[in-house]
Amino acid sequence: MHNIPEAPVIQGATHLHSGKVRDLYRLEDGHLLMVASDRISAFDFVLDTPIPDKGEILTRMSLWWFGQLADLVPNHVHSTDVPEAVKGRAIVCEELGMYPVECVARGYLTGSGLIDYQATGEVCGVRLPRGLVESSRLPEPIFTPATKAALGDHDENVSFESVVGDIGASAAAALRDLTLAVYSRADGLARERGIILADTKLEFGSRLAPQAGDNAGVGTTVLADEVLTPDSSRYWPAAEWEPGRAQNSYDKQIVRNWLLSPESGWQRSSGSAPPPLPTEVVDRTRARYVEAFEMLTGERF
Repeated sequence: MHNIPEAPVIQGATHLHSGKVRDLYRLEDGHLLMVASDRISAFDFVLDTPIPDKGEILTRMSLWWFGQLADLVPNHVHSTDVPEAVKGRAIVCEELGMYPVECVARGYLTGSGLIDYQATGEVCGVRLPRGLVESSRLPEPIFTPATKAALGDHDENVSFESVVGDIGASAAAALRDLTLAVYSRADGLARERGIILADTKLEFGSRLAPQAGDNAGVGTTVLADEVLTPDSSRYWPAAEWEPGRAQNSYDKQIVRNWLLSPESGWQRSSGSAPPPLPTEVVDRTRARYVEAFEMLTGERF
């Protein structure tokens, strides 16, 4: 991943790590501060042009979803009382021992899942019916884990058996079951609001110390990072869904499409950084994120 800018200094917080969108800090009391920036990435580059309010939209959407899922799985949110400089786009969270697996649930066939299916008839070792096409709805949602790649590399789809080999049968089964339960809940809620949740990527951790209310082996797997935002999930307008073609998405597809168009003047194969985004592309992308937030949560932004 190229071009990640230096993380801002935050009083009382020590910078630990920066990813494509988020900056992570440790607070003086030992908790973590996770800050969502307005950065946007495409084709393994962090673009020079931010999308205004994107960090706040992602943070508010994650918090809304954490609330909808609270009875299914505990989450890492400790507080939303954050430093003024990052108010509205940051959370104070619990430090976890993170599982080294991207937990992906798919209800529809697209992206890397479609590529794997076309090559083998399977996705992550799960055999699927013949005759499926781009954006086909699957007979039932499937768990399709991936390795966590280094920054700038691509996650690699792996089998459930591979996850068992890495973290053990009990933990692997817990992650699979929780991932599918979260997807099922979220898919139902999104569908009621006219949106299809095609797939989503979740991250889980294990508590480093027992919390009040934890029982042995119960409640110690915790949902972390962001959850069910347009950056980690494919959302499609339900009224427009049509198998056999790529769908319009509530995400940064507008940015990708412009970069690949002759208008941008950028060649993906060149290895050079993409050009700044035009105002019109920025505005349309921001509007798409806002639309997804408002449709899903019923809140105004």
